[in-house]
Amino acid sequence: MPKRTAIIDIGSNSARLVIYEKTSRYGFHLICEQKSKVRIGEGAYEKEGYLQPVGIRRAFLTLQSFLHTIAKYQAHKTVCVATSALRDAPNGKAFVKWIKKELGLSIRIIDGNKEATYGAIAVKNLLPLQETVTIDIGGGSADLALIHKGRIIDTCSLNIGTVRLKELFFDKESNREVARQKAQAYILDALKSLPPHFKAKTAIGIGGTARTLSKGIMKRITYPLDKLHAFTYEIDAQRDYLEAITHSSAKGLKRFGLKKSRYDTIREGTLIWLEILAQIEAKKVMTSSVGVREGVFLEQLLKHDKLSFPKEINPSITSLLDRFKTYVNIASKRKHKRHLAKALYETLQCEIGDGKRYEKELLWAIRLSNIGKTLTIYRSHQHAFYIAMQELNYGFTHEQILLIALLLRMHGKELLHKPLFQSFEAMLPEKDNMLWLSFIYTLSVFLHEASNDAKIRFAYKNKTLRIISNQPLYLAKEKIKMLEKPIPFAVIIEDEEKVPACKALGL
Repeated sequence: MPKRTAIIDIGSNSARLVIYEKTSRYGFHLICEQKSKVRIGEGAYEKEGYLQPVGIRRAFLTLQSFLHTIAKYQAHKTVCVATSALRDAPNGKAFVKWIKKELGLSIRIIDGNKEATYGAIAVKNLLPLQETVTIDIGGGSADLALIHKGRIIDTCSLNIGTVRLKELFFDKESNREVARQKAQAYILDALKSLPPHFKAKTAIGIGGTARTLSKGIMKRITYPLDKLHAFTYEIDAQRDYLEAITHSSAKGLKRFGLKKSRYDTIREGTLIWLEILAQIEAKKVMTSSVGVREGVFLEQLLKHDKLSFPKEINPSITSLLDRFKTYVNIASKRKHKRHLAKALYETLQCEIGDGKRYEKELLWAIRLSNIGKTLTIYRSHQHAFYIAMQELNYGFTHEQILLIALLLRMHGKELLHKPLFQSFEAMLPEKDNMLWLSFIYTLSVFLHEASNDAKIRFAYKNKTLRIISNQPLYLAKEKIKMLEKPIPFAVIIEDEEKVPACKALGL
């Protein structure tokens, strides 16, 4: 697969460009993202689906600009897909031929089921859910995929997009409530074709409507973490808010904390959103910042892996280790450090008693413990925290991201950075658990730095932690002595290798 791949997604409402750089077999990261509200389908639904000159011109200029960007970034491969507006348009194929002739860009028009499949490929690999229904509401269609045990079981495409409803009902009817009722009836009629097995307790929201609503909810509840991907909310808790949007006037949308650029179609989108959620009997929503574009990319990246990352691979972790490898990959040593943390967590279970509930997060943090040093060894723990908060996007819940990042922030003798813990306390383990996890993380790092490849064992009895090593741990002793403990207990270091007698010095 090429080192840099550009993906263009032409939707009814927006056109987007992303460029990904591949860093290893399973590692990649986004290096460029651009978007233009082309509204290529504007006016089409009341003109028998034909693309109109105003939308065609915007699309041409946008694609021309995208190609300039792709050339600047020297992407080695470009894939362009188009969805509802072009597949519905009688002159869609003519547009594709014209663009190929004028710009040299090949556009592949995909059907609604393929669109749903791409969204599902992205979701099942880049969000921490194995059982769900994905919902991608676009300008012309709503595309759904059923995922069971991490496999895409079925897809369904419905002709109920935001622009379609706006032009068919709301632009024609002066009475907003009458238009709403007609649109709602249209949506319910379309939903009759959704197979009955499309049910899920948690729905995944893909696309502009779902993201806009989630951002509004995050503002409304003063959500502490500024990260949209994997943001989750209870539907019943936000139902009044969502219902109110569908009944609002255009001017009234200001009070909902929504982006102005979404005012023209957010009421239609929210109406579709609520009806689909009711139909699939969802109780919760998880927000996705990935969709068709990421699915197109992953289809190529994972074509020899049945379109799924191996179980032991997390793409965010892999990408970080690839890009921050100056210090991290001195890591023929990484396994040694993880072994220390795992053994220590097991040994101290008699005091912690959490069934090693947070072992995965602890070991992820251990793997990333040196990433801050790639910037500078000074305050490297702070750099590691900020890198993790920004870059741990895929395959983690927000709670996991925060826990991993806060463990990376640990440094020196104190086990908790109190201001950070207090800011995110509602999303973190109990304080006692945090203290133990921080202690295990910090002690494992201290021992690893001081021991190279020493064989270290742990034993805990009568409020005493014994650390038995076949090599001296002299440099670790002072740090460990100063390290705060979750509860009062003694730490004894036993070096099996003794210091030789210095006879030449008369000792």
